[in-house]
Amino acid sequence: MTTETMTLTGTLADRDAWTADLCSIDLALGVVGTRSGMLIMREAHYGTTRYDDFVSRVGVTEKVAAGRLRDLVDAGLLERRPYREPGSRTRHEYVLTPAGADLAPVLLALMQWGDRHLTGVRGPALQARHHGCGAPVTVQACCSRGHTVVGEGIALSTTRRG
Repeated sequence: MTTETMTLTGTLADRDAWTADLCSIDLALGVVGTRSGMLIMREAHYGTTRYDDFVSRVGVTEKVAAGRLRDLVDAGLLERRPYREPGSRTRHEYVLTPAGADLAPVLLALMQWGDRHLTGVRGPALQARHHGCGAPVTVQACCSRGHTVVGEGIALSTTRRG
């Protein structure tokens, strides 16, 4: 079995000469890096909008759900909107923002990885399919010219000058 790693180029090639300050992966995990945060985002992508539904579908306490929803709103991934059912007080629902919607490929990639490496003989619980044609949806890294790339086919370089 071959293990493919990404290639560090330029000033990054000397791994001891730099640190991963302001790493985008680290920054992203700072926003959605908790299990409950990712599962709330999963549910938001599945169409969940109401607090009680997040609590029951994610399987967290009300306190945890409230904290994570607040964090995700503060990070700009969800928007809190008021709604009112007849005869009830005003409540709030949580809807995806464009930044939250941009997490869809991340969630699908985690699902794909889990399907491949964690579900075992029982197989995946869900299948992602293209609504238009029914074909399975897959996530893969591609360059801007459409070439699929993995591991050593990816060269990382710094965007900073100096």
